[in-house]
Amino acid sequence: MSALGMTAVLGGCGLTSGSDDVTLRLVAADYGDSAANNSKKYWAKLVDAYEADHPGVQVEVTVYSWNDVDREVKEMVDAGKAPDMAQIGAYADYAADDLLYTADDLLSIPVQAGFSSALAQAGQVNGAQYGMPFAASTRLLFYNKKLFQEADLTPPTTWAELADAAEALKAEGVKYPYALPLGSEEAQAETMQWLLSGGGGYTDGVSTYTIDSAENVETLTWLRDKLVAKKLTGPVAPGKLNRADAFAAFAKGEVGMLNGHPSLMKTAEKQGVEFGMVPMPGVDGESKATMGVADWMLAFKQNGHKEQVGEFLDFVYSEENVLDFSREYDLLPVTNPASDVMSAAAEDRDLKPFLDELALSELYPVGKTSWAEVSAEVKKRIGSAVEPGGSPEAILSQLQSTATTAESSAAG
Repeated sequence: MSALGMTAVLGGCGLTSGSDDVTLRLVAADYGDSAANNSKKYWAKLVDAYEADHPGVQVEVTVYSWNDVDREVKEMVDAGKAPDMAQIGAYADYAADDLLYTADDLLSIPVQAGFSSALAQAGQVNGAQYGMPFAASTRLLFYNKKLFQEADLTPPTTWAELADAAEALKAEGVKYPYALPLGSEEAQAETMQWLLSGGGGYTDGVSTYTIDSAENVETLTWLRDKLVAKKLTGPVAPGKLNRADAFAAFAKGEVGMLNGHPSLMKTAEKQGVEFGMVPMPGVDGESKATMGVADWMLAFKQNGHKEQVGEFLDFVYSEENVLDFSREYDLLPVTNPASDVMSAAAEDRDLKPFLDELALSELYPVGKTSWAEVSAEVKKRIGSAVEPGGSPEAILSQLQSTATTAESSAAG
């Protein structure tokens, strides 16, 4: 995807020609799936409304695809030309280098207190919030209603029921009874969803990596023996199957079950696939925790526009603007006031199950500068753990070693 720029102005110190005027520069990610709904249009409307009420402040927004935005911001920062704000996928490295304002520095008390507590906590490093959540998502188990009816199935609530359903779907000739995307695109997400449903996770919930825990070994061993070895995950090896391909197969009616986020609803509906959604099954019942994902807004200190940035972000996080963004892109609001509205609104009823899961969600350990390296290694290695003959214990041990080393390097 090519970068979508709202403005070519990226250099300079951020001051306009008027001595008291300020130009704020924001780099943002594109959430759209077509030219008709790219994020450039969302920001243009929001900025027009803001500038109309704030003479003397201009906001220049540059929108890049998700393939490019994190790299573009890093290059700007490395060149000494940090934007005032960046809406991207991670914040920990910049926080560790003391380049960011905290939320306390910027936001009014009502706005800061309005963030979902789980998301606000995930944005903290050593008790200070540097990452301001901008968009959120959770996962549910999607199932194809037609295929389930043909196999006389009800949605699973336990791992055993999921495996039995997959067996029945395979017997009916379903191509992917359960799609298990552990390919390089987003293996860390599918893995985390399963680890949580098995009572484990990447960390102990506080600060220590526990990748090689007994619970995690048991989870991957179950996946290897009960799904993959029995050929219940389709013709493509999980380590070669990417999320986008699994979603496309679901929209074609080729998948019985898979973990999905809200955007899959629209994709499936366009193709006429009737689907249901239920919480992720756990070992003995509904999973006690689910995976949440957040993208982040961060503010760099380099240009010194603390007051103007804070006022603009208060506007960005107003209930109306958070609702507009969430509804446009089928994402979950990151503030409690907007969540309350969506939970009660008939127009948002499709998103309510995901909203309900957000309260139970755990996020990646994004406050750790080591997470990027650990996540990359999960993407490379985890698929081999569930191959027939693979060793979950060995792979998880290797990943734990990677995490421990990366943590030591970060601390040093």
